[in-house]
Amino acid sequence: MLRSLLPFALLALPLAAEPGTSRLVRLGEEGRLVYAPWNERGDRIPDFSTCGYRGGLVPLPEVAAKRVLEPVPGDNRERIQQALDELAELPLEDGFRGALLLKRGRYEVEGSLRLNASGVVLRGEGDGEDGTVLVATQRKQHTLIALGGGGRRQEVADSRVAVADAYVPVGASTLRVVDASGFTPGDPVIVHRPATAEWIAAIGMDRISEQHEKVTQWAPGSYDLRFERVVVGIKDNELELDAPLACALDEAFGGGTVYRYTWAERIENVAVENLRGESEFDRAKADPKREGEFVDEDHGWNFISVGAVRDGWVRQVTARYFGYSCVNILSPASRFTVRDSACLDPVSQITGGRRYSFAVAGQLNLVQNCRTRGGRHDFVMHARVPGPNVFVDCHAEKAYSDSGPHHRWATGTLYDNVVVEGHSLNVQDRQWSGSGHGWAGANMVFWNCTAKSFRIQQPPTAQNFGIGCQGPLEKGNWVKDHPDGWWESPGVPVNPRSLYLQQFAERQARVN
Repeated sequence: MLRSLLPFALLALPLAAEPGTSRLVRLGEEGRLVYAPWNERGDRIPDFSTCGYRGGLVPLPEVAAKRVLEPVPGDNRERIQQALDELAELPLEDGFRGALLLKRGRYEVEGSLRLNASGVVLRGEGDGEDGTVLVATQRKQHTLIALGGGGRRQEVADSRVAVADAYVPVGASTLRVVDASGFTPGDPVIVHRPATAEWIAAIGMDRISEQHEKVTQWAPGSYDLRFERVVVGIKDNELELDAPLACALDEAFGGGTVYRYTWAERIENVAVENLRGESEFDRAKADPKREGEFVDEDHGWNFISVGAVRDGWVRQVTARYFGYSCVNILSPASRFTVRDSACLDPVSQITGGRRYSFAVAGQLNLVQNCRTRGGRHDFVMHARVPGPNVFVDCHAEKAYSDSGPHHRWATGTLYDNVVVEGHSLNVQDRQWSGSGHGWAGANMVFWNCTAKSFRIQQPPTAQNFGIGCQGPLEKGNWVKDHPDGWWESPGVPVNPRSLYLQQFAERQARVN
């Protein structure tokens, strides 16, 4: 994968810590991370190592092929879908039914393919032009490969209890409830953080500047966060969770509740790997302003979308000419890994709602070692995201817009050694953008990242961080007088090189 860096002019700023070291997370004398809170309430940078397939500690499996196909002339959609459906009827063995292996060659596909049963893997023989290539031939916007079950999360009746702590800080993985007798270790739970009128007023999102008629002020109840967690321990009325919280619970703003949930139709152990997707498009629709760009929009839009899936992966895939994304992780997805993949040369107008190369709306997801060329918001978070999530060792070339959280209080994403050539990494108050994007993100961490510039603003009730980053810190695009976020060691990368990989190694050592 491309890992070259463009030289960037660095703005000389006063250091907030010794060069090469963060005051918030540093390597101690024994080579393990030492954390310090950023305020008197105990908020700290979270442990992001629980993101990804099976919570991060289980290697991506190698699943035996149970069906094999070779390409035929014309549309291959029906025969590929039939093979996937046949796999879906096989019994589960150690969580898997088997893989469909598509042999090397080009497979025209008119429409969408669906993986909607647990334990099914779609695999090719390489993501190069001479590998397994799925060609999206349908001349309208569509998803080529859709992963996911159905239904929705259901609250278990009479299981909801109030959080007893006056304040549960960012980064905490324990909390007290008024009565823990209804919980047992292994329970899947929701930690519910309400969006009250008082909190919305405190962050100013009931006073978004109405620069156009589409602006909508944030409404109570519409910005609640629901953190999916598993209870791993109980002591008295204290619950220990499998992953930390990415946004604080404060009794001044409604506190929080915890309840058990079920989701019978969500699937697991599904994957797409080692293949390439290309979208046909009208080459007569060239962009008159940009050489080599095309603006046709009636063609394949997403190569892969991930819906109601918990525990799955995409690895070693390349998407070319799609209008929106290589992998679009939707809000029902959790603990999903995307690794060693590329989104190249998208075809669309270069404007809003297009070219979101690797987009995340779910929680506890990991995007690692991925690259893009010609995207807009290449490594992007959507709205109301209850983190954590991670982008690590990712590289955007020829970026037409910024990366970072895009709108409406996405929380707790780590951007770790992310490079954006020619554009910026931002987390800021986007105010009247769209229909009132407002504060795009909170408790976001840019760690040893490189970009043309950074805009990192501190929202009320939260914080954002740029640590060891290369590129100047600039004022916001919409509101310039917000305070800057936490900005440490500019131009000097800090140790460890990768926060995520260090956290992962320490957690792996604890478990083993």
